[in-house]
Amino acid sequence: MSSVAPSPARARKSRALSGTVRAPGDKSISHRSLILGLLAVGETRIEGLLEGEDVLATARGAKALGARVERLGEGSWRVHGVGVGGLREPLETLDFGNAGTGSRLMMGVVGGSPIEATFDGDASLRSRPMRRILDPLEKMGATVVSAAEGGRVPLTIRGPERAIPIVYETPAPSAQIKSAVLLAGLNAPGETVVIEREATRDHTERMLRAFGAEVSVEPHGPHGRLIRLKGEPELKPAAIAVPADPSSAAFPMAAALVVEGSEVTLEGVMINPLRSGLLTTLLEMGADIRLSNQREEGGEEVADLVVRAGALRGVDVPPERAPTMIDEYPILAIIAAFAEGETRMRGLHELRVKESDRLAAVHAGLLACGVEARIEGDDLVVTGEGRVPGGGPAVATHLDHRIAMSFLVMGLGAQNPVGIDDAAMIATSFPDFVELMRGLGAEIEIEIGERA
Repeated sequence: MSSVAPSPARARKSRALSGTVRAPGDKSISHRSLILGLLAVGETRIEGLLEGEDVLATARGAKALGARVERLGEGSWRVHGVGVGGLREPLETLDFGNAGTGSRLMMGVVGGSPIEATFDGDASLRSRPMRRILDPLEKMGATVVSAAEGGRVPLTIRGPERAIPIVYETPAPSAQIKSAVLLAGLNAPGETVVIEREATRDHTERMLRAFGAEVSVEPHGPHGRLIRLKGEPELKPAAIAVPADPSSAAFPMAAALVVEGSEVTLEGVMINPLRSGLLTTLLEMGADIRLSNQREEGGEEVADLVVRAGALRGVDVPPERAPTMIDEYPILAIIAAFAEGETRMRGLHELRVKESDRLAAVHAGLLACGVEARIEGDDLVVTGEGRVPGGGPAVATHLDHRIAMSFLVMGLGAQNPVGIDDAAMIATSFPDFVELMRGLGAEIEIEIGERA
């Protein structure tokens, strides 16, 4: 596997940011477009695909499993799929780099199919738990031939001739677990059922329907859902227009909120209710954000967001909101540092098993930049004073792209520059982050690493 030399970076207090930009295509939709294109019979066309390293790893995985995958132009791709039962056993290890979503969803695909495949990734992916994905797949008839300690990659999965349909209640709110089970259930006769006590992002359910699968969703308990999938469909190719990723749009949005005098318009941002927890929270904090031109693109609700800087106040973020904004807590913590008063983010246990222990990494970074913060159980509490000192040693990113981008955004509004130890991994989800931010007027300096 290739490696990238560290690229230290620094952001300094910027003048008012202004302009109109479009964030990269949504990463969740991009991964699923390639995977469902693989599982459909015929040609799927994708426009606006995120061409970050994580998604490109999924494209290579789809090709290794038998699909013809072709890039036609910037963000424009064609996938000629082989159907649910037509996967080819890969000749080589499926290397997913840093792609947690791509690897876990593809484990569901392999775990429900009569083939064997080995999964691996970079140092960060090798540290992430996979057992919660493997457990339901084993119930469906898959065999974990070998795995690193704790069920981590590298690991080898052998799928059954026909997967066993199961009723599975997810042990934690996780769209990745749910999606892996549903994808494995495509090759199972009868009905596969997933129960989640707290609703998570529903892109897999929406997109399965768009590709011709029979999927029903009904409420379950106060916050949960029950999803039913009829197995063994013949998926039909679809035309996918990938909306702008709200998790990526969060960074220029946050910068516009904390850099005095800024006004930025973000075009075509997905506002799916199960992905809009950050937007809800920022409005509660008093953020000046206006939604315009609301419409539907590729089966998802989108809108243009007009964001202006202004005074913010601390809020209490309830734990049941976590599934709708789990990737946005690092940047919310940065925004909270610029707000007046205490912001408590509750129920963040899931942050401990992301690309890094994001809870610990964000807390350490805040302290290094002179922000008062503490961890209480699974809660992160940030006390904002309307201004952030910044300065100090470079923040440790732990190979985590969201930590890297979050603290660079902090530097744009802090009194003193904020440095990070490595920006190389930003390319996994937002390859043009620095260019886009500079186009708005951001002052970011970066040393580009070389591939080893």
